[in-house]
Amino acid sequence: MQVWPGQAYPLGATYDGAGTNFAVFSEAAVRIELCLLHDDGSETAVELRESDAFVRHAYLPGIMPGQRYGFRAHGPYQPELGHRCNSAKLLLDPYAKAISGRIDWGEEVYGYHFGRPDKRNDLDSAPHTMASVVVNPYFDWGDDRPPRTDYHRTVIYEAHVKGLTMRHPRLPEELRGTYAALAHPAIIEHLTELGVTTLELMPVHQFVHDHRLADAGLANYWGYNTIGFFAPHNAYASWGDRGQQVLEFKSAVRALHQAGIEVILDVVYNHTAEGNHLGPTLSFRGLDNASYYRLTEDRRYYMDTTGTGNSLLMRSPHVLQLIMDSLRYWVTEMRVDGFRFDLAATLARQFHEVDRLSSFFDLVQQDPVVSQVKLIAEPWDVGEGGYQVGNFPPLWTEWNGKFRDTVRDLWRGEPRTLAEFASRLTGSSDLYQGDGRRPLASVNFVTCHDGFTLRDLVSYDEKHNEANGESNQDGESYNRSWNCGVEGETDDPAVRTLRERQMRNFIATLMLSQGVPMLSHGDEFGRTQGGNNNAYCQDNEVSWVRWPDHARGQDGAWEDRSALELLRFTRSLVWLRRDHPVFRRRRFFHGRPVEGTHDELSDIAWFTHEGEEMTPRDWQAAHAKSLAVFLNGSAISEPGARGERITDDSFLLLFNAHHEPLDFVVPIDHGKQWQVIVDTAVAEGVEPGSGAKVAAGDRLTLVDRSLMVLQRPA
Repeated sequence: MQVWPGQAYPLGATYDGAGTNFAVFSEAAVRIELCLLHDDGSETAVELRESDAFVRHAYLPGIMPGQRYGFRAHGPYQPELGHRCNSAKLLLDPYAKAISGRIDWGEEVYGYHFGRPDKRNDLDSAPHTMASVVVNPYFDWGDDRPPRTDYHRTVIYEAHVKGLTMRHPRLPEELRGTYAALAHPAIIEHLTELGVTTLELMPVHQFVHDHRLADAGLANYWGYNTIGFFAPHNAYASWGDRGQQVLEFKSAVRALHQAGIEVILDVVYNHTAEGNHLGPTLSFRGLDNASYYRLTEDRRYYMDTTGTGNSLLMRSPHVLQLIMDSLRYWVTEMRVDGFRFDLAATLARQFHEVDRLSSFFDLVQQDPVVSQVKLIAEPWDVGEGGYQVGNFPPLWTEWNGKFRDTVRDLWRGEPRTLAEFASRLTGSSDLYQGDGRRPLASVNFVTCHDGFTLRDLVSYDEKHNEANGESNQDGESYNRSWNCGVEGETDDPAVRTLRERQMRNFIATLMLSQGVPMLSHGDEFGRTQGGNNNAYCQDNEVSWVRWPDHARGQDGAWEDRSALELLRFTRSLVWLRRDHPVFRRRRFFHGRPVEGTHDELSDIAWFTHEGEEMTPRDWQAAHAKSLAVFLNGSAISEPGARGERITDDSFLLLFNAHHEPLDFVVPIDHGKQWQVIVDTAVAEGVEPGSGAKVAAGDRLTLVDRSLMVLQRPA
């Protein structure tokens, strides 16, 4: 075999049409072997003799896409000094673009013997672990263009590749649960009709099913256990894992883009699947443990601000390079449109405390590629001071956990909620205005993958996670949920009617709030997980979206009445938002008339249910659970894309979170004639044009726990 010196950059395996360049970083190893793996179980070892700045490299002519490979690192195994090199362990390339196979859990993949963590384990892991794969980088993107949807027009749909598609009745069996399923017309049609603009995929980086879960017959379904930051997860490929998963993922992105739908990835750069000091040796640990991981003062152990056993060392230049190279790769080569960063506060822990000016944010800010896509932070981790909602740099948007909590509290009837609810409804200026950000920094959500589904939120007071095998001790115990009087499923028509109304209340509140709304997959037709609020390990019917059954007729109507009604209601609210800029303003409200608009009315006004302007006493009244909000479509301060003035209809939002019906008086001085266009007391809202017409001073009765929207033409 010919071995040429090759290049130290780029890292990973780079195929150029004639052969492949291999490059890998390790400061700890004294020698590294590249192992080419053959289908008969044998391997060919090639020592990487060339080294530049601790990057070993070689070029091998004739090595083609589909070739499986790994590394063996010869060096110190001294856990007390932070070193865990062991040449008996076949290591994944940290820059692998594809990964083949899965882990056969046993002692072979660990650096120590079970029961003897102090005793080095020299069993060969190659037959029991995954392999890196050389990929062909060439792909026909055709006329693909990123949609580049502005934040103020964005509606995010969070989904799991497998969970969204596994039970869809119109998908062929062989495509269900795969990237190809995302590109199927049935899925794209549903997303486009729903009105979402952006598909946010739960982790698709190659991840590992934990040893503990595998032994229990469970799986790491959510995928927050990354081992390959460049590789699409191979189990989501429908036709092979020797690089085919890369082509299939690209094809899905291309199809979604053609439909005008962006693709955002939920990414996990805060830790890896190698876990704590008792975890397996799969890649980073064996190559250079101390360079990749944050270690404690006793260097046998790992600092853990993620709850998963380890945290990446965010002040290491090699870790920062890895993350930035990965982000750029997914944007430039895989053409995704942005990222949602799991436990993003950990990325800001340059030393110990969360630092919004850490090196990672500096790198993102100046990067000409990464800084131009959507960047969404989950602004917390489990470490000290980890709750950082509102504290990320101006370039970032954030999952607004305070929006979720406040909206849940309002509709379940918690006292003294109105003042904070008003802030959440109008874009959370208390969180984002002070650092130059705008309402669009707030990604609003009521439910997401983590926690109750929308239907379970109104059906359960308590979590029911027994199937997870942890005696119902896992998952959040304080969910701000309300079961409407009965725990779990019920045939009681009054309870079911209230639950359906509550779901409509949550959907309407989400879509009428300033900021960027996010729906969780299946909530648009009320999917359930049976009260499991931590279904991370349930790769089965618990988590897979049960699509409502289709009728046998050719019209494809839904058989499930309540699911169809909720779906139609959700669609109508999404499109109401998309059609009216007053619900998706780019600037915060001023609370006064806007200069240059020739309108004497304030851009926003707040009223009691009696039609009187709210006073400080009204905001603080413990019993107050109702209010009305006037949104002035003639007083939008921001200009359009060409500098034109934006005008819209005006709206009056009536919220009754009280447990009894309330009469609302339509304010006298903010419009003479109105029409009801949304009423959550009605199964599908209100049919367009069929809502009651009301005049200033009229009284409207809102049933208990309901919401109305009144419209006044511009």
